[in-house]
Amino acid sequence: MRPSLALLAAALITAAPAPASAQPDAPAPGQRVVLITGSTSGLGREVALALGAAGDHVIVHGRSEERGSAVVDSIRALGGSARFVRADFARLADITAMAEQIDSDYDRLDVLVNNAGIWLEGPRQLSDDGHELHFQVNYLATWLLTESLSVLLQRSAPARVVNVASIAQQPLDFDDVMLESGYSDGRAYAQSKLAQIMITRVHAEALEDSGVTVNALHPATMMDTNMVLSRGAQARASVDEGAEALLHLINAPNLGTGGYFNGMQPARPNAQALDADALAKLVELSAEWTGR
Repeated sequence: MRPSLALLAAALITAAPAPASAQPDAPAPGQRVVLITGSTSGLGREVALALGAAGDHVIVHGRSEERGSAVVDSIRALGGSARFVRADFARLADITAMAEQIDSDYDRLDVLVNNAGIWLEGPRQLSDDGHELHFQVNYLATWLLTESLSVLLQRSAPARVVNVASIAQQPLDFDDVMLESGYSDGRAYAQSKLAQIMITRVHAEALEDSGVTVNALHPATMMDTNMVLSRGAQARASVDEGAEALLHLINAPNLGTGGYFNGMQPARPNAQALDADALAKLVELSAEWTGR
């Protein structure tokens, strides 16, 4: 039985962290390997701690070596196994290098959780690759990382991909996906999250006979994460609530593939996610933008 999040919190208060260098960072034979992007804080961190304490080997990802090492040490203090990989998703080259490192270092990947995301106030910003920043970090990273690790996932089947999307969804204008006109941070965030759901359906169909399932979810509305609170927004749900929903998609049997969930319940996404022509156009542009 998997430990509750409350028990995990209590254990972290009392356990003495083991230095990251003192323990191996390779999974044991037969141990499930889970990669969680954006797992140095918020929802990703909570789920990384829960899975590590439950016996999985967790690959922690983020931009900060200091925060990543702290999460790894916390998992090891709970008796778990973990390592940290650094990559800035504002650089496509970082995503590719991260995928290559994981493919080289691991002979299996049982679960990929595409969780990393941003919601930034202020004027329109570009990634190092010249793409609107929300669209690259929230969506193109999901596309590129899943594409790059698909062979490893298939070798590990049965395996899962879980994309952390949102109930905030706005259709893409394929004439101006990068929002050169009419930009707002809310629109940028919402279209990037719908794109995640769209590509969930694409990857689910492509991997349908491989033993790899691909699903997306809205974990909870306006959780009390730094991303929400730093904007001065009022939290409407807890990280624990979102973590329970995400853990459900990671662990529950018989969920099928290509689905979108609101919390733990199957839901219907924006109509554009069901439009075959829109899906095909998104794939075409994604391959062009990433060189994949």
